[in-house]
Amino acid sequence: MLRFPRTTAALAVLLGVAGCNADAPTTGATAADAVAVLPDVQFPELSLQTLQDVTKELSSDAYEGRAPGTKGEEKTIAYLTNQFAAAGLKPGNNGQWTQEVPLVEITAKNATPLRFTGGKAPVTLQYAKDYVAFSYRVQPKTEIKDSDVVFVGYGINAPEKGWNDYAGLDVKGKTVVILVNDPDWQTPEAKGEFNGRAMTYYGRWSYKYEEAARQGAAAALIVHDTEPAAYGWNVVESSNTGTQYLAEKKDGGADQTAANGWIQLDKAKELFASAGQDFDKLREAAGKKGFKAVPLTGVKASLSFDNQISKKLSHNIIGILPGKKRPDEYVLYTAHWDHLGRCTPVNGDDICNGAVDNATGTAALVTLAQAYQKAGAPVRSIVFLAVTAEESGLLGSEYYAANPVFPLAQTVGGVNMDALNPNGPAKDIVVVGRGKSQLDAYLEKIAKAAKVTIVDEPTPEKGFYYRSDHFSFAKRGVPFFNFGAGEDLVAGGKDAGKKAAEDYEKNRYHAPGDEYAAIKNWDGMLADLRLYYAAGRMLASTDSWPNWNEGDEFRAARDKSREGK
Repeated sequence: MLRFPRTTAALAVLLGVAGCNADAPTTGATAADAVAVLPDVQFPELSLQTLQDVTKELSSDAYEGRAPGTKGEEKTIAYLTNQFAAAGLKPGNNGQWTQEVPLVEITAKNATPLRFTGGKAPVTLQYAKDYVAFSYRVQPKTEIKDSDVVFVGYGINAPEKGWNDYAGLDVKGKTVVILVNDPDWQTPEAKGEFNGRAMTYYGRWSYKYEEAARQGAAAALIVHDTEPAAYGWNVVESSNTGTQYLAEKKDGGADQTAANGWIQLDKAKELFASAGQDFDKLREAAGKKGFKAVPLTGVKASLSFDNQISKKLSHNIIGILPGKKRPDEYVLYTAHWDHLGRCTPVNGDDICNGAVDNATGTAALVTLAQAYQKAGAPVRSIVFLAVTAEESGLLGSEYYAANPVFPLAQTVGGVNMDALNPNGPAKDIVVVGRGKSQLDAYLEKIAKAAKVTIVDEPTPEKGFYYRSDHFSFAKRGVPFFNFGAGEDLVAGGKDAGKKAAEDYEKNRYHAPGDEYAAIKNWDGMLADLRLYYAAGRMLASTDSWPNWNEGDEFRAARDKSREGK
């Protein structure tokens, strides 16, 4: 959920991309092969006033942080539907502006300390300070009592790689302790069993909880370490100690672990020492193929908390600009409208306003809708999709992708906008997942016209590709642009860009400080939007159906969905 730094250079008003409207190659194509079929794209000016006004409104205290299922959601729906209508869009869900997304709201209350007993000395972790825990089971109370503890390394079961940290292990009813990220995350290059520095889905916290549940564990605890986690403990605390949202399931989450959580690194080391184990040595061993899980013999884990539960309907908000010639082919613009609501107070302020993340992306939908309406509808339809519950695990986009209003087989591709650039113009753009699909050709042509440099993501270990709403579509075969600004600022260069990104992550990301008043520079945001407009307009102005490259993990899903088309 943490984004890469968003900075990029101002783009030319007119992006001329020569080409024709023939179909793009569908097999074995490279980015260069696809360039020839890209259409010319007229790129109009965008309204800074609209971008600012919508951002300011949505991030005001009146919206209370835009948590799903709250008055903040009601206000967001009313405001955005009015803005979409004023921009000339039509309701996108069979005459309705919204798509219902059934959620369960669950809030942990009265959490006890997490206690490990049976070792050389008891180890006690205080809630929020030393550990966080929550449940994906819809039940009034969660209790883990005297549960055996097992260290399962990185908690990965990847048959295609011959890797199974659970091999020969029965963890039913037990508490598993797991390392964050992939085993080879410290490899400098994006090479290796798990792509080295570039995180795979196996490295994500969400995967580790899913696998622990499949293995029958009672509880799954991830050891927090700032570098491989890609964010500090403050983000873990603020994101996991408030209300959580789950997709409603018929079994009430009975197939999930009873408790999921994180523990501080120093407390993990204390725990292992109490069990007569050396944490650092075991962590090193866990990074090698053939690692065998290690029971912390004699150690028992206990914790409990109450769950305040309510079922609520949240909503995706959908507007559409029908295409002129092929209205049954769709290009999506997505942005999540939600944020954390009320969160851990800072200087008495407990509203996480989410101005950059992601009132800016939501405001971008309105700004782009105005621009498309003014320029005239392209050949294909443009769908503007504001999704809910991204901060709770991409729940809104996942629901839409599983229950699409517009068939995914008829969805050409999309552009996801998750936090625009508040740092000012830069000289480069970062592409996450570069080399995965034929969409690279579009960006190469745009970047050349804009005189900006495309660079690979500087922190692939953070797993950005799996951390925003485009992933819900990508895993079902729909290619999505996932790019944003780099760190090489026009004013100050790379040092200034890095400092700005670090400052935002430390002081405002997922915190009350992410407010409208903290945004000092809008030029980079307009630059982001020019890129996004050009990318979407290209997709909507051609006959091409860009695919994932041969051998990509998502290629088979795209091929299957397009069979017979």
